[in-house]
Amino acid sequence: MKPTEELKKEHEAIKLMLSVLDKVSGKLESRKEVSPEHLEKIIEFIKVFADKCHHGKEEDLLFVAMEEAGVPREGGPIGVMLMEHDAGRGYVRGMSDAVSRYKSGDGNAASEIAENARHYINLLTQHIEKEDTILYPFADIQLSEEKQKELMEGFEKIELERVGPGKHEEFHQLLKQLKEIYLG
Repeated sequence: MKPTEELKKEHEAIKLMLSVLDKVSGKLESRKEVSPEHLEKIIEFIKVFADKCHHGKEEDLLFVAMEEAGVPREGGPIGVMLMEHDAGRGYVRGMSDAVSRYKSGDGNAASEIAENARHYINLLTQHIEKEDTILYPFADIQLSEEKQKELMEGFEKIELERVGPGKHEEFHQLLKQLKEIYLG
């Protein structure tokens, strides 16, 4: 498997969570109750699976390898992806802060969660599309087989050191559970 194929598989899981987040946002906007535990688990998935693991693989390994192969960071696709990662982190912070207030009964927190979630969903949906259709195919052309093998080893290391053994499987189980609850 190529490193970009692994990243695309992770995108599928992230897109599924974005669908769940979309339904959760709709409930919050309709002033329906949403389990604070579910909100916390969604945030954890985004922070750990999407950001620490997936974006970590891109930022620390794939993008670096692409730069070494001559793809410019500034003014190129890598710079755009990095800016979008940062923007996404801002929306996640907004959601996370609002979830804390939602748990304490703050009536305005639900709309803040939903607003940040909507921005995050829109950003990530377009971001994933750009990576899958432009950046990853370009990386496949630019990077040697040897470099791709190195990246796969680095990806495994990130999963073990930053996410922890078994955590990936836990997240997939969570996705399955939330999909049944929110997407029927």
